[in-house]
Amino acid sequence: MNRDRTHLSPLLAALVATVALSACNNRNDDQTAGQKVDQAVAEAKQEGAEAKADASTAWDKTKENTRDAAQDAKQGANDAMDKTAAAVSDAAITASVNAELAKDPQLSALKIDVDTSNGRVALKGTAPNVASKDRATQIASSVKGVSGVDNQLRVENS
Repeated sequence: MNRDRTHLSPLLAALVATVALSACNNRNDDQTAGQKVDQAVAEAKQEGAEAKADASTAWDKTKENTRDAAQDAKQGANDAMDKTAAAVSDAAITASVNAELAKDPQLSALKIDVDTSNGRVALKGTAPNVASKDRATQIASSVKGVSGVDNQLRVENS
């Protein structure tokens, strides 16, 4: 009986080794070299398609951001032009009001400060009488582009 055990020991060791080696066997090892290459190619194609989709999304986002930046720049330029036009317009109104006041015999010799902001004219200084003060308001109001007159003229004490 001892002898049977001695002959079984190498057989039992070979069986254990076979089971152990088959447990270590990787499932992909069942594939042929050609199948492994085909699988690698398919994975590379999939990754390439995903990279292409990501690049396309990034390109679309870049185009959108560029359009937004261009629109913002255009709006900024328009705002700057509007502000410049308003400043030029206010300066033109001030010059016109000064010219019209200079034509009036009672107001021409007086020092009247004319300031214009957004079409609204402010008159500061002195007037010889209430009628002249009122006439200054009428003159300023008649100038093209004037939206209102703030007459702060003081009547001189005679």
